[in-house]
Amino acid sequence: MKRILAIVLSAVMILAVLAACGNDSASPSGSGATATPAGNNNTAGDSTSSGGGERIEIVFSIWGDPAEQETTQKGLDVYNSMQDKVYVKALQIPNEEYADVLQTMATAGNMPDCGMVNEPTAIGWARQGLLMPIDIYEGQADKPLDYLAFKDGGKTVAYSGANEVLGLWYNRTMFDAAGVDYPPTSLDKAWTWDEFIEVAKQLTFDSNGNTPNDDGFDKNNIVQYGAYVNQWTWQLEVWALSNGGKWFSEDGKSIVFDDAAIEAMQKVVDLHLVHNVAPFNPGTTDSGFGDSVGAGNVAMCTEGQWATGFAGDTDIDYGVAVLPYMKRKANIVTGGPVGVFAGTKYPDEVADFVRWYTDEDNNFGTIEAGWWMPTKMNWYTDEALLKKWIDDVPLRARLPADAYRTAMKDVALDLTVSQSTGWYYTPNTFEIINRVLNPAMVEAINGSKTVAQVIADVRPAMEAALAG
Repeated sequence: MKRILAIVLSAVMILAVLAACGNDSASPSGSGATATPAGNNNTAGDSTSSGGGERIEIVFSIWGDPAEQETTQKGLDVYNSMQDKVYVKALQIPNEEYADVLQTMATAGNMPDCGMVNEPTAIGWARQGLLMPIDIYEGQADKPLDYLAFKDGGKTVAYSGANEVLGLWYNRTMFDAAGVDYPPTSLDKAWTWDEFIEVAKQLTFDSNGNTPNDDGFDKNNIVQYGAYVNQWTWQLEVWALSNGGKWFSEDGKSIVFDDAAIEAMQKVVDLHLVHNVAPFNPGTTDSGFGDSVGAGNVAMCTEGQWATGFAGDTDIDYGVAVLPYMKRKANIVTGGPVGVFAGTKYPDEVADFVRWYTDEDNNFGTIEAGWWMPTKMNWYTDEALLKKWIDDVPLRARLPADAYRTAMKDVALDLTVSQSTGWYYTPNTFEIINRVLNPAMVEAINGSKTVAQVIADVRPAMEAALAG
């Protein structure tokens, strides 16, 4: 109830600010200061361009931590200063409230002109008429990788603004101390799931220095864990795929969650419940790296490519490797899309801005900061561009860069391994995954129910959520 009230109050305050700022002058920023909610997408700014016409003001909604927001604002400052026809104002909304606040704004008929979109809401919003089906890359030679397109009825309704794949991140110092070889960094040498568990056991120690392989191991006094598989629910889909299962039908019309998918999810929670190599975590927050390798008490964790961005905030000597696999090598790709919201009075100008904003040369600060990978194919095949965003970026070079190339870049390009996360083609995955499955999975994670029991319990609710 507190969260619902917070969302409603946030939406009310944002709408009030939007209304109050409807007649604000749109002056070029260029200061790099953090943006604040302002601007009305139905009202142009009062200032005029050098050509004598009114300067159009458009509102761009964003989320992210302060560092990401600052990087985004710097990009907007560049765009606003390079031309005098359009002024873009940022509207910042907390990530955990983002989808609900925008839904409230949509109900009030006062959406921003464009903005970031939570991946699991994209297809549902398109079907509600909140996203315009505009292909901003039509006729261009360099387009984003096809698996980054959100498609509804064959129409592209949004492209991810970044590319993210999952990797196995590890503490090099812990491996060295235990005398264990580092995880493999190329797909041809990827560990099987059983090999992964065995290495995790060698890196798990109780207060007496015993591992789960030793007599007298005390599972109630573990001081270092060997592994942490991120159980923030959407990330569990990769293990279903790796085990030969599915969450959703390929046409996005059916809930599957077959036996292979359920078995895979049970294997993940058994890392804690059975093998004693992973700490308990209810999976209710998306903080896999921060709660494990980043906290200094876990040797390995699974996390998205964005964990590269944490390198500047920790003294831990960590590296990246490829995911282990169950029956087949698998990975999932994702990235927050940037959409053009229906109802904008300036669809052409907004499309021009979104195309500019999502161009790698213009958002390179976020790529350089480690949070994003490029989206367009030429950035993965042109050696000069590869050098620019991998070898010449200190956060990636420290991994080192050759390992990053094989564990991240090569995996992203291998379409036999990497595929779109379910929300690229399935509607209402926010309701299915976040609101139904996520809280229910806590009972499987703590061992009070099996994964099979949890899925049986929530399957009707997931099917109802899919139907909308």
